[in-house]
Amino acid sequence: MSDTTFTPSYGPVAIPVRELLPWAIFAGLLLMLAIYFVGAEEGATSLIRGTAVHEFVHDGRHLLGFPCH
Repeated sequence: MSDTTFTPSYGPVAIPVRELLPWAIFAGLLLMLAIYFVGAEEGATSLIRGTAVHEFVHDGRHLLGFPCH
């Protein structure tokens, strides 16, 4: 039996912050929009008329601890 070890010929790839920053900002805006719809889209702060959004995120709202009744 031969004793061979595997050594990779490449290392981790560095991702420059300049390329990562726009994606991080985009993801942050999407998360803030999701938190708004789950946490605040009802009543006086509602942007969309009716209760469709409230009913769609109702269970998620309770799961995350947002009061709604």
